[in-house]
Amino acid sequence: MAPFGARYAWLSITPEPERELPAAIAELRGTSADEERLRMEALVTRASKRALSAYLGEVSELARAAPPSEAREIVLEVIENHNNLKLGLPGERT
Repeated sequence: MAPFGARYAWLSITPEPERELPAAIAELRGTSADEERLRMEALVTRASKRALSAYLGEVSELARAAPPSEAREIVLEVIENHNNLKLGLPGERT
């Protein structure tokens, strides 16, 4: 993969964070799914890997602190899968 391509390889990992997280995060935060969807969209379309990673870390902590629920499990599962897939990208480490 060319250096430029490697820099943005994280954008092609999987669509699940953008598709599944907003509603689950909104449920955990008590906010609107549209608000979370817009936040996620902005993170991805600006191609800010650092900002997206910080956001995913934040919502992962939120989910870990939440009582058991389907929304909690969705958040934790999607983030775990996302993090595992990142390991296969150029320049990613454990």
